Amino acid sequence: MTNKKNLEKYSSHKIPPPSFVKLAMKNMVRKGSQSLTHLGLTAFGVLGFIITIAYLARPNIPN
Repeated sequence: MTNKKNLEKYSSHKIPPPSFVKLAMKNMVRKGSQSLTHLGLTAFGVLGFIITIAYLARPNIPN
């Protein structure tokens, strides 16, 4: 009898929707190389931006 009550209690719980991270990972796996290409381009873009800013803002040390 207690088993039936426990089953009813747990069966009424709804499964929460998947998190955004899980959905993003599923999408990345499904799209494959396109996602990796975009990730690589983004990484190179951010790295290039940081290097450009570091070059333009370098300190001017007198000799």
